[in-house]
Amino acid sequence: MKATRLRNKNRAVLPLWGWLPGLVWLIRVLYSCSPATPDPPAPAPTPVFPAGTPTTSFNADMAVKWGQMALLVTARTPANTPTYASRAFGYLGLAMYETTVYGISTHQSLIPQLNAAAAFPRPKTDSVYSWPLALNAGQAYLLKNLYEHTPPANKTSIDSLENRLQRTYGDTLEPAIVARSVAFGRAVAAALFEWSKSDGGYQGYKDPFPVDYKLATAPGSWVPPFDGQVAVRRALHPRWGANRTFAPRNSTLTMPVPAAYATSSSSDYYKLYNAVYTKSKQLTQEDKEIAIWWSDDPSQTFTPPGHSYNLASITVKTTKADLGKAVETFARVGMAVADAFINCWKCKYTYSNERPSTFIQANIDKTWFPFWPEPPFPGFSSGHATQSAATATVLSELYGETINLVDDSHQGRPRDTFRGVDFKNRSFASFWATAEESAYSRFLGGIHTQQDNEVGLKEGKTIGNNINQLLWLK
Repeated sequence: MKATRLRNKNRAVLPLWGWLPGLVWLIRVLYSCSPATPDPPAPAPTPVFPAGTPTTSFNADMAVKWGQMALLVTARTPANTPTYASRAFGYLGLAMYETTVYGISTHQSLIPQLNAAAAFPRPKTDSVYSWPLALNAGQAYLLKNLYEHTPPANKTSIDSLENRLQRTYGDTLEPAIVARSVAFGRAVAAALFEWSKSDGGYQGYKDPFPVDYKLATAPGSWVPPFDGQVAVRRALHPRWGANRTFAPRNSTLTMPVPAAYATSSSSDYYKLYNAVYTKSKQLTQEDKEIAIWWSDDPSQTFTPPGHSYNLASITVKTTKADLGKAVETFARVGMAVADAFINCWKCKYTYSNERPSTFIQANIDKTWFPFWPEPPFPGFSSGHATQSAATATVLSELYGETINLVDDSHQGRPRDTFRGVDFKNRSFASFWATAEESAYSRFLGGIHTQQDNEVGLKEGKTIGNNINQLLWLK
């Protein structure tokens, strides 16, 4: 036993140079007989995010207040249209997300995935930021620029909200952090605004009814109404369908096809319009309340896409979401609504399908008028159905399909004395129920067939799913 330990001890202290030459020779032989192996790729660097309090530490108050301000400006800007408003909500929602996403540890910027987006500002990785202050500055800048034509009083309201929220969230911070956060928010908003100028809808408020657009003349084509929602008997934004979508997949959707025109009472086409006529003679008080609730006349309200944006706000408040969840909610809903209007308008002006009044007055009852006045664009498919389905789809992805939601979008509005209807809050047990009722309201109003609604719901779900499939998570 002693001899063994002695041999091990002696072996342990053998000088290295005694066997080093042989080892070097062996390595050379083995290397010469083996194929060269490339070096393994370097691991991807771990993203380093700037310091600062994460968005999960803040409630959604900042996002909700700016959502409400966007709705106020939309409603109080003269001659606003649902098309132009939908575009604004898309950029405003995205701006909420992009000014705060670096404070959401699980999420990433969407900019590289969007259609034709250029490089955007990024925060410095060695600096501290206040994400609410960045959001605040970005919303103020973008809202004033998207609605550059809004009355001065609205711009004063925007400035007042920005200043008040900056004091609320910034008075306890170092001035350098406040300045850096505000500068970052404005830089992101400025980049978004510049990008928006190339989407096809920039300053679309200037010429919403182009005089050079020629209306279709084939049988069954849409005819601007004499007593519709607007006095102008021209088509609203007939080229809106060529605008750039946010999600690339939403720019390549196949257009659905409406039923073939026919006047025979046995045809599917006739039955679609006759169903509108028949129902209009049997409207209950609740039917009228549904039709009025979702009417969202652009001359009096924050428009139909504003209704969806408000549902996002209601959902955030109902679920007590934190700031990170809130900005994602507004971004998904805003972009879904914007893409829905682009695709829906493409469909409308691809077929220029007539509204019920035209067919009913020509083939069923020449004295008939719809319960709700017709808007200035073709029927197929329904904008309400499309954008409401897109909204319900993205909200269901974020919050689950069921929710106890009270829609108070028109709370406090005076009674519609002409139609004998009050504006009563609506309650829903799911997001999809809001979409179905929104679509059905247009049938009850006498301005859409059920085909318009059913196709719109289907297309809207596809559009919303394409927003959901963007890579939100890292």
